[in-house]
Amino acid sequence: MLTAEGATKFSADHQHRPLPRRYNELAFTLIGWRSMMVQLGLLGQDRTRYGGAGFGNISGRVMPLGTPQGRRAMLISGSQTGGRQTMSRDDFCLVARYDEQRNWVKSYGQLRPSSETLTHGAIYDLSPAIRFVLHAHSALLWQQAHRLGIPISDARAAYGTCDMAREVRRMYRSSTLSTTHILAMGGHQDGIIVFGETAERAGQVLLGYLARAYIARAKRRP
Repeated sequence: MLTAEGATKFSADHQHRPLPRRYNELAFTLIGWRSMMVQLGLLGQDRTRYGGAGFGNISGRVMPLGTPQGRRAMLISGSQTGGRQTMSRDDFCLVARYDEQRNWVKSYGQLRPSSETLTHGAIYDLSPAIRFVLHAHSALLWQQAHRLGIPISDARAAYGTCDMAREVRRMYRSSTLSTTHILAMGGHQDGIIVFGETAERAGQVLLGYLARAYIARAKRRP
């Protein structure tokens, strides 16, 4: 499998077909929050960062609260869409099932799923109340994670892998992740993941910690 930044590291049973219109409202919510993240430089593409590869992704659950683990279907940004300034419904993918043991996902849409799909799935499996996941890139937050009390994943757990999915579960049990709803990816430069019951809750976590990072930096300056 490819291992370059942004490359998919799992096998996907993907059907190339349009998404149903019933997902429009969720897609619009994701597009709105994604646009804000692009404006703040938390998601996008920059030739001076990460070798010019796109970075960041976003997802929202589509199924009822009682859906079993591994089947908590999500609408997630498509693979290699980080560099797009604007998105439409067709730039998202519906992931119906995921299995970290098999390193496999089942999906459909005009695009294949994000390279971080297994990590998103692992987060949704933590609690049926979790409905949105935002994966941002912030050097400021990443570098100040310890100072701000942000849990940091084991650097040996690479992004988009089964190891990262397992690391998310470990952190939820043994760190403050279950209450902070934010983690820094130790093995993924500048990678930050937040989640919440609503997009607004997830966004508030991200923006709140980002503000704290700016305040802390301001205090250290003469």
